[in-house]
Amino acid sequence: MQRRQGRVGAGLLLLLYQISQVGLQNIPAVTLGVLALNIFLFLTPLWQPHEACLSVREGFHRRDWQRLLLAPFHHADDWHLYYNMVSMLWKGIMLEKKLKSVWFAYIIAVFSVLVGVVYMVLEFMLVKVLDDPSYEMNCAVGFSGVLFALKVLNNYYNPGRVSSVLGWRIPSKYACWVELVAIHLISPG
Repeated sequence: MQRRQGRVGAGLLLLLYQISQVGLQNIPAVTLGVLALNIFLFLTPLWQPHEACLSVREGFHRRDWQRLLLAPFHHADDWHLYYNMVSMLWKGIMLEKKLKSVWFAYIIAVFSVLVGVVYMVLEFMLVKVLDDPSYEMNCAVGFSGVLFALKVLNNYYNPGRVSSVLGWRIPSKYACWVELVAIHLISPG
């Protein structure tokens, strides 16, 4: 079976433009590494999104635990990659400078796994509460959960800031929740 090559579309080009505007020399090492890994796996996927996605069925029932680490670093399309990596760029610059690279890398690894575990627990709870086994098969990819956790951490280290979400100025402590709702409305699923 031939592997799908990631498509170089407008989202990827815009991401590369954003990175160039910041300048590689201004991006801390771990943040740059996360960006590079995500872009590389998008352009040259070692696994297809359906082979890397995380669900109760794939992760828990089939005991495919590697998906806890694979899912965050795969994206459905170039716009998914763009939105996640632009967010990572800004959060990474701020947090990595504050926390230092080794600690930041550790946090990224821990958040990547924990977000997957929380996702599977929530899916499992939906199956039980709603008595609907189809929730076991909802398969997720992308860095959004890790970014949400980083946003909460960033708000902790930088209290009192104001963020702009879709042009609205919102206290940063609420911005992560507004972003979550906005993302779901703009791109459900």
